[in-house]
Amino acid sequence: MTGSGGSQHWAPGDHILWRYRGNGTGEVHICRPVTVVQDTPELLAVWMAPGTECVRPVLADGTPVHEEPLATRYTAPRTTERARWFGSGVLKLARPGEPWSVWLFWERGWRFRSWYVNLEEPRVRWSGGFDSEDHFLDISVYPDRSWLWRDEDEFAQAQRSGLMGPEQAARVRAAGQRAVERIGEWGAPFADGWEDWRPDPAWKVPELPADWDRTPAHTAP
Repeated sequence: MTGSGGSQHWAPGDHILWRYRGNGTGEVHICRPVTVVQDTPELLAVWMAPGTECVRPVLADGTPVHEEPLATRYTAPRTTERARWFGSGVLKLARPGEPWSVWLFWERGWRFRSWYVNLEEPRVRWSGGFDSEDHFLDISVYPDRSWLWRDEDEFAQAQRSGLMGPEQAARVRAAGQRAVERIGEWGAPFADGWEDWRPDPAWKVPELPADWDRTPAHTAP
């Protein structure tokens, strides 16, 4: 999982890791092997195929995080587990330096469902992929150009639990407002036709490496 031909950008079909660090811990707690669709100075696009083995956080007893009451969701002890991504695959789009990525979801039969704006720390590139930190607040965007905030309750609880201070929360909310402006303008990537994209049928599902949580050997400029 290195850049093709010694370049700092990957070629279509390369396998890399899309990872998230735990808020306030710095340890990787989400890892998703993905296939590169496009990697240019303007845009990173990757495909997470159905059935991909990923790493996700769970409570220490194995209970899914979303089943924990909101008041203790971010303070209860956690661990990680390997699990397959079921359902349709996900196309993820991200522009360098932008504090969000945009995910595309389809129903069965490639009926396009929605875009999902995942507010997050701008991604840091390293030799095996990209690392980021989730910022809890999200936005769903629909083909009729309507949109709505997602996970505002989790965003508020993260602040109450001490995972995000007032200044960072204000930056995240401001980033969300900029994303909303982009939606209102129907700018990239919403008007770029990605909902008609399809993966190469010859692509194999990437494997989750044993050292999925390794410390990046180096970051690329």
